[in-house]
Amino acid sequence: MTSDATLARFREYMVGPSRFMSLLSCFELGIVDRLRESPGLTADELGKAVGAKPDAVEQLLLLLVKESFIAYDEDSGAYTLDALADVAESDLRRALAYMNLIKVTALRQLFYLTESVRSGTIVGLKELYGAEGTLYDAVADHRDLRDAWSKLMDTVTANIDPWFFGNVDIPSGAQVLDLAGNTGLGAIHTYRHKASEGLKVTTFDLPEKENEALENFRTHGVGEHCSFIGGNVFDEIPKGFDTVLIKHFLDMFDKDDVLKILGGVNKALEVGGQVNILVPVYPENIKDTDNYNVDFFPAFFIGAAMGQGGPQKLSTYQKWLEESGFKVTKAITKDAADIPRDVIPVQAILSATKVA
Repeated sequence: MTSDATLARFREYMVGPSRFMSLLSCFELGIVDRLRESPGLTADELGKAVGAKPDAVEQLLLLLVKESFIAYDEDSGAYTLDALADVAESDLRRALAYMNLIKVTALRQLFYLTESVRSGTIVGLKELYGAEGTLYDAVADHRDLRDAWSKLMDTVTANIDPWFFGNVDIPSGAQVLDLAGNTGLGAIHTYRHKASEGLKVTTFDLPEKENEALENFRTHGVGEHCSFIGGNVFDEIPKGFDTVLIKHFLDMFDKDDVLKILGGVNKALEVGGQVNILVPVYPENIKDTDNYNVDFFPAFFIGAAMGQGGPQKLSTYQKWLEESGFKVTKAITKDAADIPRDVIPVQAILSATKVA
């Protein structure tokens, strides 16, 4: 790559935050919705409709016209939807949920990324919210963070779980532990996707999540089949289960803590016990341009979520499982062709059995 080409790549990064917010702001202001309802509005008409100066509306829409999201007629001065007209409403809602998560939980906090890397803490949360700890601690006390995070996470879980359960084996009548299962959605999905006589699914997470989890079980009619145990994975993992699920969790930690978690799972299981893991992964070839995990997750986990962590390559997780006393029986990555183009995470499944 020439010096000029390198600097041109730098320019792409320089304009990134401005592009992001210009696009999102057009949705937040209601400009896109107005054009969907009434095509052919001018900047003056849009300004009156959304409560903004027409000059500002015109400025914001320049980028969307450049990107062909919106079309502009020079003669009439009217705007209509261009490429955005072809996007299904459900797809658009999913993409906007990702963008809202990035705005609320990442964009502001990542101003302090350098300080977060140095300290191993989420400096942005402390500066902006006075919050100590991680994003997952802060969502309990700050509704804007909770709404942005929980809405997207529930959507992600609902979309990925059919693929996950279609590719893992949970024996009939198994006793299943959903490790760090939050407020029970994973346990509910486990029972519904793998229902069998005698199947019991237990959510294991911090004690303060118990009431909401039990209420979720009652609401979804699985109270007889799902239960909750309070605790911390770094203290002790409950015994008496033959299958452990670890979903959306290992990527939150650095290597030492991942090995502690896997070691705790190994200790809790009998020989022959199974662990099934769902985790986003980096591509084996880190220069794979179709995988955006590298673009997003390092900064997100270190600067906005945990102060540590981030996904690994599939081969790295395989190695860590083997070091922790497991034999890997399955390691697959979701086909990129089956992932909506606006979705960032590329997920993988690792299944393993405890060996003597």
